[in-house]
Amino acid sequence: MKSQFKTMLCGGVALAAISLASPVYAQETTSNIRASISNADGVAVSGAKVTITNTATGITRTVNANSSGSIFLKNLPVGGPYTIAVVSESGRIEKVENIYLQLGSTYSANISLSNNADVSMEEIVITAERLSAANVAQGPNSVFDLSDLEGAPAINRDIKDIIRLDPRVYIDESNSDAIQCAGANPRFNSLTVDGVGLNDNFGLNSNGYPTERIPFPFSGIQQVAVEMAPFNVEYGSFTSCNVNAVTKSGTNTLKGSAFFDYTGDSYRGNSLEGDQFDNGDYSEKRYGATFGGPIIKDKLFFFAAYEKLEGAQLFDRGVEGSGAAREVQGVTQSQLDRIVTASRDLYGFDAGSLPSSLPFTDEKFLAKIDWNINDQHRFSFTFNYNDGFSISQSDNDDNELELSNHYYERGAKLLSYTGHLVSDWTDNFSTDIRLSHADLDNRQNSLIGSDVGEARIETSRGTYVYVGGDDSRQSNDLAYTTWNFKAAGTYQLDDHAITFGYERFSTDIFNLFLQHSNGEYRFNSVEDYENGTPSRVYYGNASTLNPNDAAADWGYAINTIYLQDEFSLPDSNLNITAGVRYDWYDNADIPRENANFVARNGFSNSANFDGRGIFLPRIGFNWDATDRMSVHGGIGLFSGGNPNVWLSNNYSNDGVSNIQIQLRDFDDDPNFTLFDDPTANGGLPISDVPARAQDLVAAGSSNTGVNAIDPDFKIPTQLKFALGTTIDFDAGMFGDDYRFGFDFLYSKTRNAATIIDSTLEQIGTAPDGRPLYFSVNRADADCAADVGSNPFGCNRWFNSDYILTNSEDSGRHYVLSGYLRKSHDNGIDWSLGYAYTDATDANPMTSAVAFSNFSGVTASDRNNLSAATSNWEIKHRFTGKFSWAKDFWDDNTTRLTVFASVQSGRPYGFTFLDGGGAFNGSFDEFGDGVDRGSLLYVPTGVNDPLVNFGPDFNTTTFFAFLENQGLMEYAGQILPRNVNTSRWWGKVDLKFEQELPTIVEGHKLSAFMVIENFTNLLNDDWGVQYHGGYFGNTSIVDARIDTTNNVYNFNEFVRRDPQSRRSGPSLWEIRFGVRYKF
Repeated sequence: MKSQFKTMLCGGVALAAISLASPVYAQETTSNIRASISNADGVAVSGAKVTITNTATGITRTVNANSSGSIFLKNLPVGGPYTIAVVSESGRIEKVENIYLQLGSTYSANISLSNNADVSMEEIVITAERLSAANVAQGPNSVFDLSDLEGAPAINRDIKDIIRLDPRVYIDESNSDAIQCAGANPRFNSLTVDGVGLNDNFGLNSNGYPTERIPFPFSGIQQVAVEMAPFNVEYGSFTSCNVNAVTKSGTNTLKGSAFFDYTGDSYRGNSLEGDQFDNGDYSEKRYGATFGGPIIKDKLFFFAAYEKLEGAQLFDRGVEGSGAAREVQGVTQSQLDRIVTASRDLYGFDAGSLPSSLPFTDEKFLAKIDWNINDQHRFSFTFNYNDGFSISQSDNDDNELELSNHYYERGAKLLSYTGHLVSDWTDNFSTDIRLSHADLDNRQNSLIGSDVGEARIETSRGTYVYVGGDDSRQSNDLAYTTWNFKAAGTYQLDDHAITFGYERFSTDIFNLFLQHSNGEYRFNSVEDYENGTPSRVYYGNASTLNPNDAAADWGYAINTIYLQDEFSLPDSNLNITAGVRYDWYDNADIPRENANFVARNGFSNSANFDGRGIFLPRIGFNWDATDRMSVHGGIGLFSGGNPNVWLSNNYSNDGVSNIQIQLRDFDDDPNFTLFDDPTANGGLPISDVPARAQDLVAAGSSNTGVNAIDPDFKIPTQLKFALGTTIDFDAGMFGDDYRFGFDFLYSKTRNAATIIDSTLEQIGTAPDGRPLYFSVNRADADCAADVGSNPFGCNRWFNSDYILTNSEDSGRHYVLSGYLRKSHDNGIDWSLGYAYTDATDANPMTSAVAFSNFSGVTASDRNNLSAATSNWEIKHRFTGKFSWAKDFWDDNTTRLTVFASVQSGRPYGFTFLDGGGAFNGSFDEFGDGVDRGSLLYVPTGVNDPLVNFGPDFNTTTFFAFLENQGLMEYAGQILPRNVNTSRWWGKVDLKFEQELPTIVEGHKLSAFMVIENFTNLLNDDWGVQYHGGYFGNTSIVDARIDTTNNVYNFNEFVRRDPQSRRSGPSLWEIRFGVRYKF
């Protein structure tokens, strides 16, 4: 049936095109109007009476033009339509109508009053389309209005489906739909809704939201903008980009809508590149409604939106030979069966299975009241609620496979409240006051429950199976509250709009993140798992043995003051914004000091951010060079976006309240098994922790690894420089009214955050020149005073002190982007966009955990990282959008919208197979304690003097592999990080909607169909995405160092495909739905 449906659909939908929603530029959270009034002779009309009215809500503001004939009004609600009415010298009213304001932009207009002597003409009306006016801003940003939101093929009903039209924005569909702006870390973004932060304040989520999905109803959004360098000093708390949304409000017209859509396994692809697989049986339905209107006309309005998703989490992984979309090489069905049997029969727990899907829900509600108190004051209050969850895999890299009871429920409940008061006290002075509060309760619960530890079983060289309860979810609870306060004023002094303000963001956090409270057990083979002989055991708890006593309960605040001047230079059409912002931290809570850490490192682990601050000067401009060309740009410093979890790690992992120990001495007793080792409560191993491990923790030893902040840590900043132009032009026989835009963005990071291990001491040099390390406890009495000259005077210390510090070589970004668009009279609109990104960083900081940020970067010296190609770089990206609308009968519109994108792949590289926990033994050749993270040395050939090839090493296959991957150009060198990129990926999404007649005038019913990855529907070889490993890492050579002769011994070439197919983004999917509007 599916193949018949696919054939019919492909025959019926044969149109595909490309384009891009035109980037328009945004700068603030509301909108502004700037107008210059002159008479027919071009002389400024001072004192002219100007009235601005929002005809949808009745908001009215009347001011008098200043001595230069100018007006400037801030903090106007987005949308419209607005009317500007000017009383001329003759007493006649001249109007400009149909003005629509865009989010954060300043609408600039030059209004020339008529000298027509016909006094019978009491009113002259000019439409905004005929006026020389535009929404303008100064940074490389994009704004998307309601027509973009409603028309786009937004299969996920998420603003990410909209902002991806900007070619500088890449939505990583293989990583929780993370937003990558201009090649930067998604955790450095910010999300604001109605001017208030609703981003992932703590920093756990890759998707950038505090919740599992968009935290507000999609139908409740009026406009959304992406702002990469807004030079207005009111912007802060990000260095990548700010995603800025405003919600709808009620108007004088009662309006509402309702929708329902559906998909299921019959409407999703089940083959890629000729490989067939089973999606299982599942269905998803989603429904919602909006309703808004007047409570008191022109005075008081309401709006509400609701949405619920009853969905299915899809899983695509399986053992080799299983036919799964993502087979994990190195794990057989026989091995998996043995692991399941041993878990049940020997350890007493159900390991689970490999399901194709599991259900989840997500529910959200938004309510808003707008009150026009009078012509000078207006107030709004917004309430937002979201509760939803996902079923997540924690260990799902290409060399990892986990059974379903190792999965965990990842969810959050969010409540937020916002009050906003705008007051125009005089013609020259206005204020903007906001207060918001949010409560978030995050949950991360293992599906197996809270009483089973984790087992990691190595099935082949560097390939692992995970069962039991994930080690990071055994004691995991997070809740936080935030307050945001803003008070800003703007004073109009002649042609200068001077803005000053104070803001305060504060948060209180309860974070229980106690790894290994039920233990983690590592086995070097399936046989070892069956025999109960681990290579090591990890256990962590508070010394009281109550996990809650290890929780971090802390908070901090960021204060901001700013001063800014926005002004126009006379007779130049040049608008300039210049200002300075100062952010500083209040952080009274300090991590508990660990005396052993102090003895080891010579400084305290109790450092925090208290008193640290940063000045952020900025200047931007917009110049109307001609009636059809504008130039914009600026330069300034930005800071923020570094997630709170990096700071929270230092409260949670102090080695005092949270004590982590390792048991590694099992080889000393050849007869040892877990089954003979007493457990704390007499239970089975893994379901109960070893008694001796619990005794060590209960003894209160704080001589374990610690997370800490460098006392000299500096707040990271990013210098941004932008320059761009927008040109309207005619193209002769190809038509008129084209728009072309071009932007250049340069960003230079200063004092970027990174993680080092302060226990590492260099003890030598590898054959290729990289350092060799040894982990030492400098407080150990056996350590020599200078461990660098006598490292073996210390016993190796199997712990690490991870320090949050600054990178000297922090990286930079170059982004060149452009677009071309045109609207036609026949209902066709199209646009094209392109972005080139060159991004480097020292540490991509891919994780919320200090150890993972230390180990997750491939390196030759991870304590001294140099900038290299960023994990987040997408070098080339093309985007496009085509839309067409036509009324075939009466006023029932047929609409087709097509979105297309083509982009180069993500970076990846190659490493050695060094690291603890390797197959049939543990080794760590470079001494940094990291699995598979050391960059590969590329031999010059079989006679390379730095390499001895072992008898089992296949040199022919190895060098052919290097040639195929283009790596021989680095012969005789250590490979750079991220030297290769995965395959290009492109796809087309489309939405078809047909309005249907109803019996009620003004009401519309429509049926729609959204197809994601229409390219893959046409051909299962098309639209297929491949990625390298999440950390950009493929380990291919098992090597040892012969320290006597200072050469590498290459023992084994483990051939792996560095790219794996990602079925989620690759498979086509269709949603059918209906929508009713009135």
